[in-house]
Amino acid sequence: MVSFKALLLRDLRLAFRQGGDGAMAVIFFVLAALLFPFGLGPEPEALARDAVGIVWVMALLASLLALDRLFQGDWEDGSLDLIALSPLPLELVVLAKALGHWLVSGLPLLIAAPIVASMLQFDPAGLPRLVLALALGTPTLSLLGAVGAALTLGARRAAVLVSLLVLPLEIPILIFGVAAADPAATGDGSTQIMVLGALLAVALPLCPWAAAAALRQALD
Repeated sequence: MVSFKALLLRDLRLAFRQGGDGAMAVIFFVLAALLFPFGLGPEPEALARDAVGIVWVMALLASLLALDRLFQGDWEDGSLDLIALSPLPLELVVLAKALGHWLVSGLPLLIAAPIVASMLQFDPAGLPRLVLALALGTPTLSLLGAVGAALTLGARRAAVLVSLLVLPLEIPILIFGVAAADPAATGDGSTQIMVLGALLAVALPLCPWAAAAALRQALD
């Protein structure tokens, strides 16, 4: 656990030292979401109807911004070989890096989402469900992204390849995330919230295992 914590803190320090991918993700998230009123029109009813979908789509796209660099820097400078030889299992290395990605990119989006949703005239009564859905869905996005980053490690145009690999896998999270907080959906969204929780529970063991296998293949 000491090695896990040390690796996590190292990645967080590097992320903040290199200019803050989290700030870039939040800026993209806010600016891109605020473009929709220009396309949909300023009518509050139209904005409120589409606010949940806008927030989720922008959060999903913002989470992809730094995925190609999740392992790339360590691979280029040889640190990944040393990390792989450490006592910490490679699966836990992947989990630490995915957690670091979520803390830098996902958590700021989680904080900014209610503000953006309110700007889009979203009903304040639905904000707790929106935040809860994002809290369950965005870690799964980071875990899936780690798999994509590991599979494309060392490839040319890795950023494009990661998006092509990961986006189809993230569609169920988008569907259930929107349904969980959509005021027009039937019920209170508890079923969709449970599905998001189940997806996270499945991704926690499977994604680090799959990403670790891809990293071993890349390091051989």
